[in-house]
Amino acid sequence: MAKYIVTGGRQLSGRIRVAGNKNAVLPAMAACLLTSETCVLENVPKISDVVVMAELLKKSGVKVTGIGSSSLRINAKGIHSTDYPQVLTQKLRASILLLSPVLSRLGKIKMGYPGGDIIGRRPLDVHIQVFKALGAKISESNDTFEAVCKKFKGSKIFLEEASVTATENAIMAAVLASGETVIKRAASEPHVVDLCQFLIKMGAKISGVGTNVLTIKGVNKLHQASYHIRPDHIEVGTFAILAAVTKSKIEISPVIQEDLDMIMLTLFKFGVDMKIKGNNLFVNCTKLKSVEKVVTDIWPGFPTDLMPPMIVLATQAEGVTILHDWMYESRMFFVDKLLSMGAKVEIADPHRVMVYGPTKLRGQALDTPDIRAGIALVIAALAAGGQSVIEKAQLIERGYENIVERLTNLGAAIKKVS
Repeated sequence: MAKYIVTGGRQLSGRIRVAGNKNAVLPAMAACLLTSETCVLENVPKISDVVVMAELLKKSGVKVTGIGSSSLRINAKGIHSTDYPQVLTQKLRASILLLSPVLSRLGKIKMGYPGGDIIGRRPLDVHIQVFKALGAKISESNDTFEAVCKKFKGSKIFLEEASVTATENAIMAAVLASGETVIKRAASEPHVVDLCQFLIKMGAKISGVGTNVLTIKGVNKLHQASYHIRPDHIEVGTFAILAAVTKSKIEISPVIQEDLDMIMLTLFKFGVDMKIKGNNLFVNCTKLKSVEKVVTDIWPGFPTDLMPPMIVLATQAEGVTILHDWMYESRMFFVDKLLSMGAKVEIADPHRVMVYGPTKLRGQALDTPDIRAGIALVIAALAAGGQSVIEKAQLIERGYENIVERLTNLGAAIKKVS
């Protein structure tokens, strides 16, 4: 267990580096199982989720080197295991991404139900739809499910939901399937684009990348490739919100402008001053104003992972803001911790809150419920007067690399105690 001790009320300044995209590296690691040759991933974030995924790969007989660094070498020539116990899968929602590559290579898999953050029900219905459409047979019992498939067969699939991980599983299954696969209502987030581009470098034939209709022509074999993981746009938005809430001037780099359109549009409405020069984002904010409503949506809409930090921002904006996340029914429940800090928030239902601002936040003893709520509490603590203690900080480090060090370099008074 770890905790952060934060003394707030300071203006921050300087440059903060953006880590590689957490949600891009995990499917890329799974995709390395689709070839017996060595693949190299660069700009890998140094986070605990990567370590857990590496444990799962090594459980399969896969060689993984460079764990804890920004570069991973993965060789799945010796892959042999098809059994993944729940003691490992429950640590990581992304363990579900092993389904496609293991089935493609070995024809069967048995795994415990995937875990991860407790922010609401995330069923596997769409994944099951995908695998059945491509010719797999799936059975479930208690917290375990099994799948068998001699070889995936191309198919036309209209996804019941634009699920990111289901789209990624469909893509990885289709690249070595016989025939052509068309995926309609596909997720098109930047991390899905990264997976497609990595697979194309490995020899896959994918068209429609970045759209919600993907056409994939199966190939017989994939080969080695090296790939640079794109910067995490969720981190960019998080640090921009941090600058706004603490009334600071921060330079955020590197960024990809096309990944930030909705994030920047929303922050502009709140009065945040931002400029992109090259691959740098400069943020400066002195006064925030409320907006009528912020609603999460599938890409390119406002991302659900930024909703908790956005709620913190709304506590410092003049007026009333409704924040609505229809995707996860427990996303909003961390606001009781903001209430203890002096925020004025009304929970309308499990998906909506009304925030009245601005309010002066005060330091408080806090408990981290999940990755995104955890970083939101860090932002609130840095804006608050006095000292805050944030327990279960290891959950934050599942998604944010060296966050204490990076914030300290901006002048934040934050330290980690194990």
